[in-house]
Amino acid sequence: MTKSDNNPTSGAGARSKLRSHFLNNIGKVLDSNELREVAGISEWARRVRELRNEEGLNILTHNDRSDLKPGQYILNDNKPLPAFERGISKETRALVLDRNGFTCQMCGVAAGEVHPYDGGRKTRLHIGHIIDKSMGGSDEPSNLRAICSVCNEGASNLTLNRPEAIKLLVQVRRAQGKDQLDLLKWLIGKFPNQAKEFSQE
Repeated sequence: MTKSDNNPTSGAGARSKLRSHFLNNIGKVLDSNELREVAGISEWARRVRELRNEEGLNILTHNDRSDLKPGQYILNDNKPLPAFERGISKETRALVLDRNGFTCQMCGVAAGEVHPYDGGRKTRLHIGHIIDKSMGGSDEPSNLRAICSVCNEGASNLTLNRPEAIKLLVQVRRAQGKDQLDLLKWLIGKFPNQAKEFSQE
């Protein structure tokens, strides 16, 4: 924990610094080391998520664009996306955690266990969206799941085994048509150049 983490106002100050830095570098790829230094606190990634989710800043990561690497961020433009309120009710949170057995739905680690990819610290669970808010996802319990800090920040993409294509295809084939179209829309958005090539074949 850094000295600034002890200050209850450090989070708000870090968020403001990050907001200014992104707005001053629209269209420029920023890496995690740079953002950590700008924020001055260890929980800088949470402030970035708040800028995306609560203020609607169009900050993209490798989950959104295939040309970005894990740990890279870019503010696409200064046009705000629809933001959503921070609070998911305690009742909804409790429902989702209980339904998911207080276990991360991506890597399987349970709340309170030492996470193998988080420096030996105990696992903290968050509530995450299955379909992201930017993709039209809602705050309904059916679109929420328990997810640990590591998976929530994308670090698991570097360390955990990824599902094989054949397993993904099985899941996609089992999905409803609407969910398949949502997936197609997301894939086209992430791989626009490849999508054009495929459409021309």
